[in-house]
Amino acid sequence: MIDFEDTSAEFLELASEVRLRILSELVEKPSRVTMMAKKFNTSAQEIHRNFDRMVNSGLISKQKDNYYTITTFGRAIYNQIPSVSYLSENKKYFANHSFGNLSTKFLRRIGDLSNSEEITGVSNVLETWKKIYRTADDYIFNVLSETPLDLIDLMIKRVKRGTKYRHIISENAYIPKGRKKLLEKSGFYPLLESGKIERRMLNSVDVSVILNETSAGLMFPDLSGKPDLRSMFYSQDEVFREWCLDYFKHCWNISDPFKEFKLKE
Repeated sequence: MIDFEDTSAEFLELASEVRLRILSELVEKPSRVTMMAKKFNTSAQEIHRNFDRMVNSGLISKQKDNYYTITTFGRAIYNQIPSVSYLSENKKYFANHSFGNLSTKFLRRIGDLSNSEEITGVSNVLETWKKIYRTADDYIFNVLSETPLDLIDLMIKRVKRGTKYRHIISENAYIPKGRKKLLEKSGFYPLLESGKIERRMLNSVDVSVILNETSAGLMFPDLSGKPDLRSMFYSQDEVFREWCLDYFKHCWNISDPFKEFKLKE
């Protein structure tokens, strides 16, 4: 059970831009009061006051030669800040979107998504999908609620060059007309039979990801739970991409064999 009294006290200690900046600096290396005051262009008295407060709260500790260093507790607390930062920066976005069926283990890592940009507009989102496909060498992994026809030719070209392709789609996915004919014409089915293309199904998809070995895109559903392809978080940051990769692996492990008859044009 959470001790809200103690937890609220920790939030109070962090309710200062100066103290957050101090933590950020001490994560990198120890520092003295005078060094920090010069870096922040403020008085040594102000830094010393905050240092004393942070020592008393256990976030930092004073070492020999008047150097201060971050504690294990302080480092752990600092590593939680990206989650609050990400949610704060995207507060407007999440007023109209939800986390869908994301499990707690992914929500607790939501700060991993902080180093990303929001791509807005259906055409811009689609172009970013294409960019991820075009720049893939090792693999392309998808968890999608629909598959635009524009991506099929790109995918086939990459697979023929040796790129691994794994795809998870929703059973109730929107399937554009002419999809099956295009797949036949493109040479999709021989690649599927050879194992170079793998696909599976989920009962439903609300959170979507598309990624390769260097970049990733992530789409959350709207408040009604419907996939929203009008906006996407995109990044080449390794931590962001690793979150998306772990989410894909999780979906792959719980998905069912692909059944063509469940899809309707």
